[in-house]
Amino acid sequence: MTSEAEAKTAPDSSTPTILVVDDEPGIVDSLSKVFERESLRVLTARSGGEALDILRREPVSVVLTDLIMPGMSGLDLLKASRSISPETETILMTAYGSVENAVDAMRQGAYDFVTKPLKRAHVVRAVSKALEKRNLLQENRSLRAQLAAERQKTLIGQSLPWRRTMETVMQAAPSMATVLLLGESGTGKELLARAIHAASPRASGPFVPVNCAALPETILEAELFGYERGAFTGAIQRHDGRFLQADGGTLFLDEIGEIPTHVQVKLLRVLQEGEVERLGGRATKVDLRLVAATNQDLRGAVREGRFREDLYYRLNVIALRVPPLRERRDDIPLLAEHFLRFFGERNDRHLAGFARPAAEALVRYDWPGNVRELENTIERAVVLSRGTAVELDDLPVEVRTGQGHASDGRSITFAIGTPLGEIERRVIHATLGHVGGDKRLCAQLLGIATRTIYRRLEEEKEGTPTEDAGQDKEATAAENTEMRGEVTKPDAT
Repeated sequence: MTSEAEAKTAPDSSTPTILVVDDEPGIVDSLSKVFERESLRVLTARSGGEALDILRREPVSVVLTDLIMPGMSGLDLLKASRSISPETETILMTAYGSVENAVDAMRQGAYDFVTKPLKRAHVVRAVSKALEKRNLLQENRSLRAQLAAERQKTLIGQSLPWRRTMETVMQAAPSMATVLLLGESGTGKELLARAIHAASPRASGPFVPVNCAALPETILEAELFGYERGAFTGAIQRHDGRFLQADGGTLFLDEIGEIPTHVQVKLLRVLQEGEVERLGGRATKVDLRLVAATNQDLRGAVREGRFREDLYYRLNVIALRVPPLRERRDDIPLLAEHFLRFFGERNDRHLAGFARPAAEALVRYDWPGNVRELENTIERAVVLSRGTAVELDDLPVEVRTGQGHASDGRSITFAIGTPLGEIERRVIHATLGHVGGDKRLCAQLLGIATRTIYRRLEEEKEGTPTEDAGQDKEATAAENTEMRGEVTKPDAT
């Protein structure tokens, strides 16, 4: 009898590995032959200690171990193996008189147990199910990793507007409050909704997205609330709507401004009473968190009578404006590099980066389609580029020429010879208008201290000539030490 583990089949990283542990050589040999016939890689050990040595150096899919062994028992092996190889499933072999111990082991993490005398079919079935569970867990982790990578598409950013957005997202996520995401198309509202769900206590529940604009008005109500069999022509079986599908999780209603008035009434009832009424059925309690999004002016829709005022206030508990890409230009290079790597790997094109003229054009362009347009632009450039880097000619003509640049009125034009004091005054006022009069945010955007904003406005009010910006340079630098965080200058400057 050998004390070393022995691989009965040639090692192959794609083949599941079974570790058979028993102090009886006959059982070990017999089980090895069984699993060899199942085209599995087999390792064997005659004791718990020997099995742990194997687990430390070999990737093992399933451990099949005897419960009662000299020295280390199967239960002790189970506990130790979970710390060494948490992903390995364990199946216990036990005599009829020790079934209670085997059940106790399952409570401590064992996948299953089989009783002696062993039957080939029972053992093979138990190991097959353990392998299926392990494969499902691995696929689930892979899908989560892919989802995380997709989230990174628009969750990348370090500009001040984006940092403020993410701070609000992380504050709102743990609560039960309804969140209303406002912003232009292509800014990443759905991915922010997914981030809210992932950081909430409901992360283990379902995330159910619905694009209200993509569903015809005639079927929107049935799709959202569900229906009973026979509720209308064609309703041949009962259907749980999106609200019930999201029970215990998060429902994301995109383009909520497109919901017709009669559906708005039923939506309001769900938010007020926590009940969903299927078409042709009774009300059912539902427990979900609602995140909504729109690129419309819902206040204007309320004034025009197209959107219910009571529903608007129910939705507008936490309103979050998602900044368009033109307001977070510092993030454009980061997003562009991310998309370059992503589409480079997908298309087997490994480009070194962006030529300087191309990089400058990307930052200069206003991106009316926001992150979605940038993503499509970089994918096009990766596919059409003939060099080792993305050149200016690889970009669409509108990006190359900067068509639409400064269309939002954030640029300031100065005549040659304009005094520095006047330039400073106009920049301060333009930035204050851009941030809604928030002097602290204005100072952060301009890279100066808040007291400087107050002093300049006071001097202007009193008619005192504004100091030359160059003369005040040292004072401003000293004041900046009071500021917290990284400062990002606005596009207006």
